[in-house]
Amino acid sequence: MKQNFKYFLTSIIFISMFSMTTLGQRTITPADGYTTQIGNIVSMLEDLKDRVTNSVSSLTIEETDFLLDENANRIGAMIFHLAATEKYYQVYTIENRGLNKTEREKWDVAQNLGDTARNLLKDKPIDYYLGIWNEVRKETLRLLKTKDDNWFLSKTYDNNMNNHWAWYHVMEHQANHMGQIRLILKRSKNK
Repeated sequence: MKQNFKYFLTSIIFISMFSMTTLGQRTITPADGYTTQIGNIVSMLEDLKDRVTNSVSSLTIEETDFLLDENANRIGAMIFHLAATEKYYQVYTIENRGLNKTEREKWDVAQNLGDTARNLLKDKPIDYYLGIWNEVRKETLRLLKTKDDNWFLSKTYDNNMNNHWAWYHVMEHQANHMGQIRLILKRSKNK
């Protein structure tokens, strides 16, 4: 019995190591139609968006609106927040400006989250929020195709950062919220 268990355990470890080193290898390659640096960040942005989308795409409205506590944000609101942040960086880096009044009216609640978002961003299916993010991403992809790596490495119009860092921030922002969303999903299942 001990021998069989040892063989079983050794087999599991080998299979795990094999899959991590060969089957599980991931690479970042530039997305087609973009310069190398921009294509790499597009590849990473798309991977993160796919992973977030796969985590939430089958949620009910109740799950989309679940609040972990009275200070938390709803998953739907966080998806809207990801879209709002991405929209801000589109305008900031590609159009060389901040959001105008009309844009702020559309995006500020989602951009800032908190009490107002908790009260306003609810009672919609997850597809509503994913649709907003899909539209923003479609525009991001279109606009980034018009830029090259020299632009990507150049400073933003206010010299606050370079465009590469700005889009890296969009990516890390999505990764942070992906972690929050997954935590909320796990906790909501336990309620």
